[in-house]
Amino acid sequence: MQQQRNGQKILVGEDELEVRAFLEMALKCLGYSVELAQDGEEVLSHLRSAESDFVAVLLDLVMPHRDGMEVLREIRQIAPNLPVIIVSGAASTVNVVTAMQCGATDFLCKPVGHDDLLQRLRKALDNAPSSDPAPSSPALSTKARVFSGTNPRMQEIQSLIGHVGWSEAPVLIQGETGTGKEMLARELHANSPRAGRVFLKLNCAALPAELVESELFGYERGAFTGAFQKKIGMFEAANGGTVLLDEIGDMDIRLQAKLLQVLQDREFQRVGGRDVIKVDIRVMAATHRDLENAIVDGTFREDLYYRLNVINLELPPLRERKEDILPLAEYLLRKHSAAGTRVVITAELKQALMAYQWWGNVRELENVIRRLIVLRDPKMIARELNSKAARRPHVKVNTGSAPAVEATRSKPVEVPTTPILEQVTQAKQQAETEAILAALASTRWNRKQAAVLLKIDYKALLYKMKKLGVEDKVVSVPISSGESERVMTASSVA
Repeated sequence: MQQQRNGQKILVGEDELEVRAFLEMALKCLGYSVELAQDGEEVLSHLRSAESDFVAVLLDLVMPHRDGMEVLREIRQIAPNLPVIIVSGAASTVNVVTAMQCGATDFLCKPVGHDDLLQRLRKALDNAPSSDPAPSSPALSTKARVFSGTNPRMQEIQSLIGHVGWSEAPVLIQGETGTGKEMLARELHANSPRAGRVFLKLNCAALPAELVESELFGYERGAFTGAFQKKIGMFEAANGGTVLLDEIGDMDIRLQAKLLQVLQDREFQRVGGRDVIKVDIRVMAATHRDLENAIVDGTFREDLYYRLNVINLELPPLRERKEDILPLAEYLLRKHSAAGTRVVITAELKQALMAYQWWGNVRELENVIRRLIVLRDPKMIARELNSKAARRPHVKVNTGSAPAVEATRSKPVEVPTTPILEQVTQAKQQAETEAILAALASTRWNRKQAAVLLKIDYKALLYKMKKLGVEDKVVSVPISSGESERVMTASSVA
C-alpha cells in the first residue's frame, strides 16, 4: 500500500459491475475516496456538480447512452486540466490515438493490474498542471523535492521551469542516467500552454533505427514487409502536445536529417507515403552523452544540435549536490511508505547515504529507499552501501588537459598515421565489439541474456551485432575445466 492520499476523490466511469468493484476496492486501499458512475451521463453529472472536487477520472470508452470519446471531449470542456485515464478493453491503435488527441492523459488496457493502475495514476497526478487539485497535496509534488534544494544549480533549474515551460522553444536536457531528465521534461510540459494535451516519449537508444523511424513518423500500408495497415506515428499522435526524444545522442544519423525537417518546417511524410502531414508539436530532447564530442566523432549532426540546443538545461549528478541527498531521501521515504509504516533513516544510514557516490543518481537513491521500506533494516542498508562503495573506487572525471599531459611525459609522442577521427571511431567500434563478444561468451551465446548483461534492449543488441559484424565472429567458449574449448558462433545457437 502506498502513501495515504487523505481522501482525495477519484471518479470512476465504468458500466461493468466487476471492473467497477475492483477499481473501487483498489483505489480505496490506496487511500482515495471514490465516486462511481455507470454511464457517460452520470460521469458528466458528477463533474458538473457544485461539489465536484475530483483529482482524476477513470473512464471506460464503451458505456451505455454516451460514447466514451464524446464524454471525454465534454470533460475537457468542463475541466481542461483534470487527469483522465481511459480504462478500456477496446485498445486498438486507432482508439488509443483518438483518445490521446481528445485529451486523455493515459490509456490502460483491461484487465487492469493493481500495480499498473497505481503507477499510471500516480504519474498522472504527479504531472497534473498546477490548476488542478492534485498538486496541492505535498505528497504529490514531486518537482518540489527533486528539482529543488539548497544546491545552487538545482535552484537555478527550479527558477527556470516556469519561464522555459511557457516558451515554445526546443529544450535540450543533459545529465547522467537517473538524474531526472524525463521528470524535468514532464514538469516543463505541465507548466506550458500544452499542459492539457498529450505528452509522448520515445527512447532512441532502445530501438533499431528502422523502428525509431516508424514509431516517430508512422508508415503507410504496404510500405515494407509486415506493414499490413497504416500506422500513425508519434509526431502525428502528439499533435498539439509535446514529444520527448530521450537519448537523442543515440539516434541514427540518417534519421537526424528527417528530424531536422520536422523541427524546421513542422511537417513530414509517413514511411512509404507521399502526403505531407503538418503538425503542431513541441520537441524536447534528452541525453546523457556529450553531443559536442559526438559532432566531432561524426555521429551527430551539427545543424540538428544547434536547432535542439535553443534552451539547454543540465542536471547535475547527485554526488555533486550532496546537500540535497538527505532531504531527498526523507521525501522519497514519505512518498513510498504505506500509511502507518514507521521506518526511519538512522544516523548510521545517513552517514552511509552521504558517503556513497550515487552513480545511479536519484533513481538509485529511490531504489535504496524502497528497499529500506521493504526490509525495515537501516543497519543492513548502510552495510550494503558501504560495501558497494568499497568495491567501486572513486573515479575522478578528467575535465582538463593537465592529467593527460602528465600521463604522457614518460612516453615519446607518436604521430598518428591515420586521421584522429578515424582512430576514435575504430577504437569505439572495437570496444563495442569486445564488450558484446565478452557478454555473449559469458552467456554461451544466449543473446537475450547478453542483452540483459549489457543493459541494452534485445533488438538494439541484434542491431549492433549486425552493424559491427559480430554475427560472423568466432569465440572460444570453455566447456568445463580440464576440457578443450568449443568454438561457437552466433549462427550456431538457436
